[in-house]
Amino acid sequence: MNKKMQEVLSSYARSFVVAVMTAYAMGDMSVKDLLIAGLIAVAGPAIRAVNPKDPAFGMVADAVEVELNKLAKADKKKKK
Repeated sequence: MNKKMQEVLSSYARSFVVAVMTAYAMGDMSVKDLLIAGLIAVAGPAIRAVNPKDPAFGMVADAVEVELNKLAKADKKKKK
């Protein structure tokens, strides 16, 4: 699994865990309600994943990563 996919999955997991913990802390002990809260929380990162212009996970992020890699390679060559 590549680094970008790990970042996406960790974003989903964080959102899910925080929502479930919040619902639990509010006294909602129903497993169904806890799962619904977690699934609703995952909607935010899912929307980011669908957006091609999202600076973290969309196409823009891919273009920025390519440019940063080019700059890093050029900098390495300069230092040698």
